[in-house]
This record gives sequence, structure tokens and C-alpha cells, in this order.
Amino acid sequence: MANQLFTGTELISGQSVLITDDKGVVLDIVAIEDAGDDVQYHRGIISPGFVNAHCHLELSHMKGLIPEHTGLPIFILKIVNERHFPEEEIIAAIAKAEDEMIANGIVAVGDICNNALTIEQKKLNRLLYYNFIEVSGWKPEIAKPRYEYALKVLNEFASDSKFIIHNSSLSPHAPYSVSNELWELLLPHFNGNTVTIHNQETKAEDDLFKTGAGDFIEMYASMNINQIHFTPTGKSSLQSYFEKLSTAKNKLLVHNTNTTENDILFTKGNNVFFCLCPNANLYIENNLSPIDLFRKNQCNIIIGTDSLASNHSLSILDELKTITQNFPHIPLEEMLQWATLNGAKALQMDDAIGSFEKGKKPGVILLEGSTSTIINADTSVRRLIG
Repeated sequence: MANQLFTGTELISGQSVLITDDKGVVLDIVAIEDAGDDVQYHRGIISPGFVNAHCHLELSHMKGLIPEHTGLPIFILKIVNERHFPEEEIIAAIAKAEDEMIANGIVAVGDICNNALTIEQKKLNRLLYYNFIEVSGWKPEIAKPRYEYALKVLNEFASDSKFIIHNSSLSPHAPYSVSNELWELLLPHFNGNTVTIHNQETKAEDDLFKTGAGDFIEMYASMNINQIHFTPTGKSSLQSYFEKLSTAKNKLLVHNTNTTENDILFTKGNNVFFCLCPNANLYIENNLSPIDLFRKNQCNIIIGTDSLASNHSLSILDELKTITQNFPHIPLEEMLQWATLNGAKALQMDDAIGSFEKGKKPGVILLEGSTSTIINADTSVRRLIG
């Protein structure tokens, strides 16, 4: 027991005791007088383990290589041009980054995969993963080879029997990097799966779709990609592509720093989860998502860290600290649900993790140095079980 117990949906008093078996499976939550003698006492808040709904584990070797506040188009160019390192360095960085997530109380990850380099680490089953096999290709002529390569990577993940509760599916990278021809190849793979997409991370994305102008045109030119095949829709990027995701069970829209209320209303009733990555948004664009707009419209909110190429840590707690610093009126109870049960639902893992319900094995973490109402700069996380 602790000062407070967060169940996945609510904070309850320190007079309640969480009971698990020796493997971390939840047996019950009972009043202290019914808990017996073998009760462990902790100062802080006990919570289910965190869910990192958006990460690029394969980019962990790029920590600190890209300057902050470059803006997204320049950041993308640097990722494309500077991500190539010796394979052994990449794999070592992947292992170190997973260690960091485990130490930071994370139990499950929605991980973006452009290759199969994370497979060997994931076979250790230290964390649960939803592997989003990312597909991109703005030039129509490369749609088929890009799709075929992504299928090859997907099959490598899907065929490995050593994974436990690991799912994999194809996902488009972003509206500005997937041609209509590539979209058509991807559509049959969305049915019943969780699909993720980088959404409205920069104003330039909407500029491209509304007017055919803006910073992405310069980025394409530097990559020798012409725009002959592209016709602006006159609408926001989200409203231009969203219906293509209609058959997906869950849609994870990531970043959303330039999402408007009209865009939010356009997605209503479609199992949409808006993933916040505040530290990455500050790192790249020096901007934050309109979180209060999502809350006003009762959106499903989840939390991600993005990659170490765009962040100083892989810590959900650090993301919550940034949200608290910029939106101090948001209740801690609400944010903790974003970081636990909502993330588990988004990744279709809520039958196993995300809340302290009987039969689940969600991991048990302790938030120390916080009160029942706020996370502060000194708050830390410690893994108790799982």
C-alpha cells in the first residue's frame, strides 16, 4: 500500500491495499483491515506500469545528433541522411534504450519499425510491443518496392513465435510521405488492426494539402522529388487522409501540434486516440499540442516519447512533468489514465495491462516525491513488480 493508489481510472485513498501473486497478477484491492499482516508500505503513489504509445526504438543511436528546434522538414532530412550507423552500434543503442524504458516504469510500447533490427531485443520479452511496420514513399513509382519491403519486415516480426502479446501491423508514416498508389496497397492491411500515423506535427503539413506550398516543397526539392503526381485537396491533411483509415480498429494520431477543433470533430466516433509527445514537439518544433482542445472534446488521449533522436529521455514521467508544467490545471488522475489504461486500450492490450483489475498483470510502479494532486520536478518512478 501507499499514500495513494491509482487503479487505472481513479486515485483512491491510502487505506486500500493492492494484492498480487508472486508473478504480479492482480488478485484484488481490499481495505487495509482485510489485507492481513504481510503488507508492504510505500510513500508515494502506486500505479499500473506506463504505456509508451509512440516510440522509435531503432533510432536510439541518434541521441543528441540532431540540434533542437530545427523544424520538422529539416529534422526529417537529418534523419534520412544521418541514421546510417554500423549495425552493432544500432543494436547496442536499442538494448540500452530498452533498459531505460524499463527503469522508467514502462511496460508496453507502440514501436515504429522501418527494419527488423529491434527483433532480437524484443525476443527477450522484457516489454510488450505493438510493432508498427512503417511504410513511406512519396514518389508513385516506388510504391510497390516500398510496400514489398514492408511486407518482408512484417513477416519477420509476425513469424517469430518467441514473442508474447506482441502484435504487428503495417502503418503509413505520414500524410506527406505516402503517395496515393502506396495508400492503395496499404488499405487492405488496416482491417481490425491498430494503425498509427504521424499527424499535423507542423504547419507545413496543412500548407501542403491546402495550397500545395510551404516548407515540405523545399524538402522534396532537396531530395530530388517532384510534385507532378500531387494535387492539393484544399483541406487539412487530417481531413484529406482520415477516411483511408476507416477499417482500422484503432487509429493512433501522433503529435497533433497543429490539429484544430474542426479536425477533432471530423474524427469523432472512430476509435481515435490522440498521442501526445510533448518533449519531442518542443525538441523539434518548439511547440505543444492543443491539449485543452482535446480535453474539451473528450478525446482519447495517450502518451508517447518519440525517439531519442528527438528527445532527451524515454520516460513517460518526463512527458507528464512537461504537461504539468505547461498545463498545471490538468488533474494528475486524468494524466495517469492517459499514461496507463488509455495507452493499453490504444494498443489493444487492455485485457492484460493498464489497470489493477483481477487477472491482469499490468506491472506495479511507485511515483515518489509527488502529492495526490501534482507531479513536480523531483518526482521519480520506481518499478516494484513486473
